[in-house]
Amino acid sequence: MESIQYLLHEQLDKKKWDDCINNATNSLIYGYSFYLDAMAKQWDALVLSAGPDSGNDYEAVMPLTYNKKYGIYYLYQPPFTAALGGFGKNIYAELLNKFLLAVPAKFKYWDIYLNHGNFFELEGFELYQRMNYVLALNKPYNDLYAAFRSSTQRNIKKFVQFKGAIKKGIPVKDVIELSAGQSQAFSKLADADFKRMASLYKLLHKEGNAITYGAYSNQQLVASAAFFLSGKRAYYIVVGNHPDGKTIGASHALINAFIEDHAGKELLLDFEGSDIHSLAFFYSSFGAVEEKCCGIKLNRLPKLVRLFKK
Repeated sequence: MESIQYLLHEQLDKKKWDDCINNATNSLIYGYSFYLDAMAKQWDALVLSAGPDSGNDYEAVMPLTYNKKYGIYYLYQPPFTAALGGFGKNIYAELLNKFLLAVPAKFKYWDIYLNHGNFFELEGFELYQRMNYVLALNKPYNDLYAAFRSSTQRNIKKFVQFKGAIKKGIPVKDVIELSAGQSQAFSKLADADFKRMASLYKLLHKEGNAITYGAYSNQQLVASAAFFLSGKRAYYIVVGNHPDGKTIGASHALINAFIEDHAGKELLLDFEGSDIHSLAFFYSSFGAVEEKCCGIKLNRLPKLVRLFKK
């Protein structure tokens, strides 16, 4: 008989965990144990077992990324982790509902993002819609370019006219410095978050699964990005832009360079979505299409601390 177990981090068999993520129909890089170890402050998990005689005790999994404040445990979304939730070969609404019901009561507050394979209407929980954008690269480059919005094509040409240059394999610290400086105005990312990301990048780069791109104008880095590669997805994971790059099409040219380099491959470029209209418009301008996902907020805090903020 199937059962869902709550396992502490130290109880997890990470090989079985990663095998589950690897074989999941909704596999994402964020679900692997090395990624969670790098980016989550703490994480335990829910694990679906098909029964002691089945030989499959990691049939589906759900990481529980958490922290503790003022003695209260809460679930949160780690930085640079666009979506988590339930992973497996066959995730369906009833199973996801069971996973959410199995979250231990000690977690009094939830604010987490679930993946595209968890987009359901549930009886016991209210999920809200979020949006991701993805672009299939399995066509010749000319076909992909033809699907760009005309304004995007003009921006790419503008960057060339301004004698801009695209370089691959730039130091990841340059990307992170630009990203960190830019993010101060609109995010809560801390220096420690960027340090953990730098370490994660180096780990993946050693395995040939991470690459950086930089757009330069007059020797100045005006747009940059680090991409992760996992399975059949490429993730536009860390982005840093300088204001001087906006008027010369630097970001458009950078993404175009990545698309050109990877055109014709069975690869999905994952822009990691955005609920911000301007960014959604930008991603869609490359021909990217919507990939619906969802989030969940749940507040079971005592009334006296309902104003609790993570």
